[in-house]
Amino acid sequence: MTLLASSAAAWTAPVIDYHAIAPEIVLAVGLTVVLLVDLFTSERNKWLLSALTGFSLLGAALPVLTLALHEDSVRSLFDGRYVVDEFSLVMKGLFLLAGYVIVLLSSSHVEEGDYWRGEYWFLLLTSLLGMVMMASSRDLVSVFVALEFLSIPAYMLAAWRKRDPKSNEAGVKYFLLGVFASAVMLYGMSLLYGVANSTLLVDISKSIDLNGDFAAVQALAVVFVVVGFAFKVSAVPFHTWAPDTYEGAPTPVTAFLSVASKAAGFIALVVLLLTAFPEGRDVWQPFIWVLSALTMTIGNVFALRQSNLIRMIAYSSVSQGGFVLMPLAVAGGAAGEAALRAVVVYLVVYAATNLGMFGVILAVSRKTRSGDIASMGGLFSYAPALGVLLTIFLASLAGIPPLGGWIGKFAAFQALLTEATPWAYGLAVIGAVNSVIAFGYYGNVMREVWMRPVPHGDNSAIVTPSSLRIALGITALATLVFGILPGVVLHFGDMADLVGAFGG
Repeated sequence: MTLLASSAAAWTAPVIDYHAIAPEIVLAVGLTVVLLVDLFTSERNKWLLSALTGFSLLGAALPVLTLALHEDSVRSLFDGRYVVDEFSLVMKGLFLLAGYVIVLLSSSHVEEGDYWRGEYWFLLLTSLLGMVMMASSRDLVSVFVALEFLSIPAYMLAAWRKRDPKSNEAGVKYFLLGVFASAVMLYGMSLLYGVANSTLLVDISKSIDLNGDFAAVQALAVVFVVVGFAFKVSAVPFHTWAPDTYEGAPTPVTAFLSVASKAAGFIALVVLLLTAFPEGRDVWQPFIWVLSALTMTIGNVFALRQSNLIRMIAYSSVSQGGFVLMPLAVAGGAAGEAALRAVVVYLVVYAATNLGMFGVILAVSRKTRSGDIASMGGLFSYAPALGVLLTIFLASLAGIPPLGGWIGKFAAFQALLTEATPWAYGLAVIGAVNSVIAFGYYGNVMREVWMRPVPHGDNSAIVTPSSLRIALGITALATLVFGILPGVVLHFGDMADLVGAFGG
């Protein structure tokens, strides 16, 4: 009895900062409410589910804002395994706002019966909860749990159209390759645990120095973990799932995968490289360099050959991922802080631009019922507003000033030039060449919009739902503001300070 009493006295309950995890709590409550309301709501009132999902995301964004404005900008929970710092708050804000735009895009098709089922909104919120968790995870276990939390719902969303063979193919390919990548990553994580005897990232950073008897095991572990996340960000040669999955999945889901899901993969990769593997840069820097060069080049070359707009955007997304990897190729050296800022800036700008791009595609496809590039022919003649918006988003993706895309590419090239090594200059040259190549297929779509005749001579107007108009307004405004006032997005990049990065 005395032993039990002394043990009870020695044990103290963990202190939980509920303000720090308030965004996660709001999302968890929101997805539970959506599931319950779906069970007890008639078919004609299913529109309530999309509204509840949107309010859940906006509600989760409020504590993110209050945490950002609070004096205590760094909060550590569970012995440092879950950290709320400025970097995680910026990323959480990005995920929640991108998710809200996805809700608006999906709501534009609710009246057609595509996304009225409650499971759609439940899966979307669950995946977003995983992304929000990923931003704060600083332990191998929490990183992997967050990854599966965001991935498993995405597999089901990709195959949402059950009677569409392409959608089924999209879901199966995404699932099978995703499971394979998770297995490779998990094996790498098990090696890391074996070497460090801990799953905490800061503890792993003290053990991964590529020296001693286990140097080869350390190098292999780092490579396996990077390969696993290379799949999530569709880096070449781990990109083969992306074109078929993007084409087969419903368009709002494709937008979700290309922006939010990809950003979550990059965030996890950044956190692991800079907090767990800072001393392993001799292994991962050359690997990331090769991945970046291949991803940019092959993504662009294949995009040039596409006649389907969604597949072109899929390969464009692969290529854009190569540009995000560019600063990571020098993140282990003198350009570490510039590289981190470049990644954050590029992801924020890319999210706004790519979501807007998919919004225009959704609006036009309501009329054309086609995904071909030729279906955009003469768009400006019968829908001038959509034609101008599509041109803005395409030009931004191409990096043309004064639109948002240019500042993303500028930050990436600036990080390379800050490193000032022959390898950094070489990657910068490859990036510059690919920027020119990319304008070829973006310019081809612009030519269809402005110079080609309307297919079949159909000049009837396009009716755009109000939710789609709001989504297009948000993304277009962000794209223009980020380009004209680059200090706005650069502020987010400077603010995103990753605690524990660079071995500190």
